[in-house]
Amino acid sequence: MTLRPAAPGRGIVFRRIDAGAEIDALWTNSIDATLCTVLSNGEGIEVRTVEHLMAALAGCGIDNAIVELDGPEVPAMDGSAAPFVELIEAVGTIAQDLPRRAIKVLKPIEVRGGHGVSAALLPDHGFSMSFAIDFDNPLIRCQDMLVSFEPGTFRTELSQARSFCLLDEVDRMRAAGLAQGGSLDNAIVINGDKVLNDGGLRFADEFVRHKLLDAFGDLYLAGGPIIGHFSGSCSGHAHTRQLLAALFADPDAWCMTTLSDTAGLWPIPLPDAPRLVHA
Repeated sequence: MTLRPAAPGRGIVFRRIDAGAEIDALWTNSIDATLCTVLSNGEGIEVRTVEHLMAALAGCGIDNAIVELDGPEVPAMDGSAAPFVELIEAVGTIAQDLPRRAIKVLKPIEVRGGHGVSAALLPDHGFSMSFAIDFDNPLIRCQDMLVSFEPGTFRTELSQARSFCLLDEVDRMRAAGLAQGGSLDNAIVINGDKVLNDGGLRFADEFVRHKLLDAFGDLYLAGGPIIGHFSGSCSGHAHTRQLLAALFADPDAWCMTTLSDTAGLWPIPLPDAPRLVHA
């Protein structure tokens, strides 16, 4: 994978150099998938597992970038967004002349599923997120977290949180063609009340932090940062996509605006830095 600069207003674009195709990183290009977010050009070309990279791009304030891939999936790295953030910070970013565009939530929008699942967007002056999970596992159990985003918040609070799974789910996922390259190097694996990874957890509540990371990345498929509050309860990628669809289906629920002060929501761009990132 290589990240390349893009012109102002171009947005985030995934370029499959092996297939000669480009896919804009927008919720309208996302398709039904299991356990990850998948973008499609509608002609059989896909890019899988985009959520962690999208979260890193959002957290680093990257509006425009070309993501070149020579295959159908973003590299798993360590199962978090931290390696992407570190690579982006290592080369820096360049401020562009076009004002930053953002989506402002004007009224509450909510989607619901079974067993208490819900996802909502609410009006707010900045950007914040809350999430609650409830797992029938003695280690995970119930966790919840509220995050109000300031410069550096994503990097310190969410970027290092890794994907997780239960050991007894691994065989079922692989039988279904999922997690073929999965290992302790790119996910937390739990057996009962034990973490099998060396070093254990990075946070006591790493599980809910990763759910926030996933939602943060999926929300960036709106086409820009959101001004509002996201609330999730046991929800997943599909519910966030449904939430964006519900938001944009109601013209009274949102409006486009510009961010005159990026420091209020996102990190300040660093000028005159190198411009390529490889992973």
